[in-house]
This record gives sequence, structure tokens and C-alpha cells, in this order.
Amino acid sequence: MLTKLIILFAYFGILFFIGYWSSKKIKDIKDFYVGGKKLGFWVVAFSVRATGESAWLLLGLTGLGAIAGVSALWVVVGEVIGVSLSWLVMAKRFKRFSDRYDSITIPDYLVSRFQSKTHHLRLIASAILAVFVIIYVSAQIDATGSAFEAFLGWNYFWGVFVGFGIVLAYILFGGFVAVAWSDLFQGILMFLGLILLPVIGFLMMKDGVSLWGGLHDINPDLTNIWGPGGLTGLNIATLVGYLCIGLGFLGSPQVYVRFMSIKNKTEINKGTWVAIIFTLLTDTAAVFVGLLARYFFTSSGVEVESVLGINAQNSLIHLVEYLLPLFFIGVYIAVVLAAIMSTIDSLLVVASSAVVRDIYQQVLNPKIKLEKLTSLSRKVTLGMALLALLLALIIAITVPGRTIFWFVIFGWSGIAASFCPMIILSLFWKGYTEKGAIASMIFGFLSIPLFKFILPSLPEIGIYFDRMAELGPSFLVGLLAGYIVSKWKPDQNLEEHFEGMVKQ
Repeated sequence: MLTKLIILFAYFGILFFIGYWSSKKIKDIKDFYVGGKKLGFWVVAFSVRATGESAWLLLGLTGLGAIAGVSALWVVVGEVIGVSLSWLVMAKRFKRFSDRYDSITIPDYLVSRFQSKTHHLRLIASAILAVFVIIYVSAQIDATGSAFEAFLGWNYFWGVFVGFGIVLAYILFGGFVAVAWSDLFQGILMFLGLILLPVIGFLMMKDGVSLWGGLHDINPDLTNIWGPGGLTGLNIATLVGYLCIGLGFLGSPQVYVRFMSIKNKTEINKGTWVAIIFTLLTDTAAVFVGLLARYFFTSSGVEVESVLGINAQNSLIHLVEYLLPLFFIGVYIAVVLAAIMSTIDSLLVVASSAVVRDIYQQVLNPKIKLEKLTSLSRKVTLGMALLALLLALIIAITVPGRTIFWFVIFGWSGIAASFCPMIILSLFWKGYTEKGAIASMIFGFLSIPLFKFILPSLPEIGIYFDRMAELGPSFLVGLLAGYIVSKWKPDQNLEEHFEGMVKQ
């Protein structure tokens, strides 16, 4: 226990140092929210990936690998496609547009892109972002408590408060700069931790027994790439749901604010392959961690959740404790916490910017001095963090059977369905209007509870919606709503403005 704590405190010490060092670079609100737009490709690429993965990768996807078997690799396919399209197709145009508009938040970009004459677009975008960010952050806080409980045997609630306090401290010190540099550090930890564990697992397997053969003996469905029973309608719906998880990388604010922060488009070119390779290797490794946990800890007829926890989300923890000496267990505690905290910090900064910059400064008090905004930003960040903490505690008390995988996915899906269709259309379609953008946000936002809670309860067909999950259908609804409303009342001036932006 002492060894684990020493390593953990060393990890926290590094984070505090990053926060203190970053605080020296914060001179105005642009520094606090986008690092002065001066960050390099290594920092941004690792920050994007660390933010996009979170506890979902280390605890959720590993658990899915243990439960679903090799069919969980479809999640990897979806993620790699999403990340590749984001960096190769969208990032440079978004960087060019947002720099031209001198945007420091996503609502800033939207208001300038659509030449808004009212505050409707800014207010709706900021409100939706704040709601789903609080849900998403609460899921990460919940995962923090679970990680401390599983690794150190701490009381869940003590783990929640300790992890929450650490991440909040370095955000308040250093804002976006602290977040980005801590994400680089934490992203490296995640990368090395995930890549090395399956390698060690393969080396520890019994002579003459393959992972594939061992899994087939436990349950032949684990080795079927299509899932239990082969290529059935239900399995197709499930695989569509897995693939659609990658849609969240096509415009989610916590990801795209990092493209604002990078120095220039040349740095995007350099960071592209870092991000793609990171995704391919870490996501694949996460699935194999789950497969190895299933191989080592279960046998035919054994209920997997009785051994590896709800949705097998303790797969990585059990594998680490089984394969590695005590010192490295402490390191892996830091790896898990890195995944969680790298997402909490990023989301809180994005949500704070929506309230301070987009609602307070731009709408309520446009004459406020910029130097006062940095102090206000810290206060709002604290307030939103406390709201997320309260929600996490309420859910922990009232929903004991919750799982990290789907809790996180719900928050991720809400942000993605509300913003990604709008960001895509705003970058590539000249006919997209402000009313179309509002329609995309609202219908994407409302579709999440519809596809998550209502349609899955329908008789006969409901199970297909349940397997498909909420992001893909909601994403499609957002695209269609934006297209239909924009076609209904075109804006010639906006089309000319877009064409001018593309030519520049």
C-alpha cells in the first residue's frame, strides 16, 4: 500500500508542478481558454487523444473486450475512422476559419461563421454544451471513485473527493495551458500503460495455448467477429453502435478547441499521424486487455461479471494485479487516473468558457474588462465542477448498478449529437444557415433521450434501437434537421460569405 501511495503522490506532484508552471503563462482569457493559440503538435495531438478517451478507454473498452470478445474491435475501427477524418479532412479548415474569426470558443466560431445578428445561436450552443459537459464530467468523477476503490481499497466517496480536488487545483492554477501539458504527460502514461500490458499478458500465457484457442474454449462466441450467433440483425445493430462511437471526434467542442490552440496548419499535419497511431494502438490494446482478462480469470460457464465486475470494468485492474509486481501496480493507478483526469480538466475548461465568454461577456456584460474575466473564469470553473460532483454523488447513491462504459457514452453522445453535425455542415456546405445550425443542435440534443430511453422500450423493434445506441441515429437526425431547415429558407449573403472564406 505504501508503495502505491508514494507513486500516486509523485504523479499528483507532477500535475501540481504543471499547474504552477502554467499559471505563469496566463495573462488573459485567450491564454486561459486556448493557450494563446501557440501550442505545438505533440501537445495538441496527445491532448486531443487523452481528452477523447478518458476512463471509457481504460475501464469501459477493456470491459467490453472481456464481455463481447473480438467483436469489440469494431469500436477500434469506428474510432480510427473518426479520428482520421477529423485530422485529415476537417482540422485544417476549422483552424483556418476559427483563426480568421479570432475565435476562442466554439460558440465564437459559430456566431462568426453564420454572421449572427442575435444571441440565439450563442446562448443555445452554450446551454447545451454546459448541460452535457456536466453529465460527462460527473461520469468521469464517478470513475475516479471506482478506480481508487478498486486499486487502493479506499472508500468510493473518499476516492471521488481526492481525485476531484487534484484535477480542480491544477485547472484553477493554469487553465488551458495546464490542461494541455498535463494531457501530454497523462497521454504518454496511457499510451505506454496500455501498449505494454497486453505484451506482458501474452508472454505470461501457458505454453501451447493460444489466446484464440483459450477464448474459444471458454465461449466460441468470443472469437466471432460478428458477435454471438454470427451476422444477425441484432448483431448488425450492435456493430453499427460500436462504429458510431467514432462520430464524436467530428466536431465535439472539447476536441475542436484544441485545433484552435495549435500554432498553425503545419503543426496539424505533423500531429495527424501521432493522433491516428495513438488511437489505433491504444484502442486495440484496450480490447486485448479485456480479452486477456477473460482468458486468465474465467472459464466455461462462469458468469464474467461475478469475476470482473459490472460490465467487466475491473478487467484492467485484475490483469495488472495478476501480472505485475507492486511497484508497477502503483504506476497503473496513475495511468487510470490520467485517463480520467485528462478528460475532466478539458471538459471543465470548455464548459467554463461557454458560460464566461459566450454568455457573460458576449451577452450580459460586453463592456467588462478582459483582465477581470480570468478571475471570473476560475470561479465559474469551480462552480461547474461542484455541480458535476453533486450529480456524480447523486447517481452513485441512486443507481448502484451503473456502468462506466455506458454512463460515459451517454455524455459523449449528447455533446457529439448536438455539435458534430453542425460543425461538419458549417465547414463544408455553403447553403447552411443560422436557423439550420440551431435546428441541428436542438434536434440532435433532443434525439439523445429519445433514442436512449424511449424508443428502446418499444415492443419488438425496441431492442434494435437499444443495441444501436443513441449517437448514430441522433447524429443523423441533426444532419437532416440542419439540411431541411437551411433549404427551407436559404441565405444568399451567407453563401457568399462562405465562398469568400473558402477562397482565402
